[in-house]
Amino acid sequence: MDMSVIKEVKEDLSGWRLSRVVTVCDRGFSSEGNLRYLQRGGGHYICGEKMRSGKPVVEAALASPGRYRKVADDLEVKELAVGDGEARVRYVLARYPERAKRDKAEREAIIRTLEEELSRLGETKGEAHSKAACALIAHKAYGRYLKAGKSGGPVLDKKRIAEDERMDGKYLIRTSDDTLSAEDVALGYKQLSEVEAAFRSLKHTLDIRPVNHRKADRIKSHVLLCWLALLLIRVAENRCDDTWRNLRNELGRMHLGVFSGPDGLLKQRTETTPAQRRIFGALDVPEPPLITEISPKRARKRPA
Repeated sequence: MDMSVIKEVKEDLSGWRLSRVVTVCDRGFSSEGNLRYLQRGGGHYICGEKMRSGKPVVEAALASPGRYRKVADDLEVKELAVGDGEARVRYVLARYPERAKRDKAEREAIIRTLEEELSRLGETKGEAHSKAACALIAHKAYGRYLKAGKSGGPVLDKKRIAEDERMDGKYLIRTSDDTLSAEDVALGYKQLSEVEAAFRSLKHTLDIRPVNHRKADRIKSHVLLCWLALLLIRVAENRCDDTWRNLRNELGRMHLGVFSGPDGLLKQRTETTPAQRRIFGALDVPEPPLITEISPKRARKRPA
């Protein structure tokens, strides 16, 4: 985002007497002007650094000596500093082993497909060969691992593949706050993905758009209700230590049966499963009543 947006957010927070905050931002915010502005009023930032930016600091981080320190089930960190004195900048290199495995598997699958495509490409000639080669080079996933060979045709870029392998599962994070531990910096940046997931929930799960209202107060009420629903989702996820999808699927297994017969009407839900009982307990919410309605059929009065 540009400086105008950073300034607007900063001023809004000041209106809530929140001038000294640690702002977590993505790589799109990482211009020096934005980062300096976030430090006004005693504020600080945690910001992602572009791993493929070509900056010397990225290479220095990847080549830095020392072992990673495990701070969570799937999180390892290594800290480094660049510069001296006032020019010193603190970085944290975070590595997610499971993410690294996924990155490697995805890349290897792409390389296998590319090798097959290049083999088929060698069997074509003329215009068909040119079109197929251009399609491979322009492909979003395949093109990044190709370069021009001696004959001018596409070949695998072994150097690019090796460079990507060094970045598997890694994030380089920059921060201005020396009081935070490397673990807090990495976990703070990780929360950014949770915020982005929350916005996706607003757009899709909760359908905040389209806003089919005309008056301003109704539009505000619509947005407020969606935010309250999102707040409830996050409270449920934090208390149950599970995703909303899993919680919703488990609670969705509870059904209400409607039984009607000669003697009247009965509405009774299914038995509570152990998983559902744990969810209700974590949320401190009472279980729904087992029977919600009993309506005996009234006998008709016989005429006198």
